[in-house]
Amino acid sequence: QVQLVESGGGLVQAGGSLRLSCAASGRTFSQYVMGWFRQAPGKERAFVAAISRSGGTKNYEESVKGRFTISRDNAKNTVYLQMDSLKPEDAAVYYCVAATRGYISNIENDYPYWGQGTQVTVSS
Repeated sequence: QVQLVESGGGLVQAGGSLRLSCAASGRTFSQYVMGWFRQAPGKERAFVAAISRSGGTKNYEESVKGRFTISRDNAKNTVYLQMDSLKPEDAAVYYCVAATRGYISNIENDYPYWGQGTQVTVSS
């Protein structure tokens, strides 16, 4: 089993940037497909981005394409989400997720491992 701990959330002005980190412990990190979901107040959790085990394949939700970048460092057991040009509608709790399947997915139920989440607040 893998444990996930997110960090890097906070308050930022619209147009600003944040980098979220997710440190993983437990089984070999490189065996996991990793991703990020988010949940805004009053809304359901939604897919943000995912990255394959090697980092060679990435997938993004349409509204964050060109603004967010997911990456991973398998030597550091860490996945990142670089968020640029932030908008008020990006404000949410961001969750790091992991799965041992061999392909990336944008489906919440495909990820059995979840972190506790980190809050991102974007002021207008």
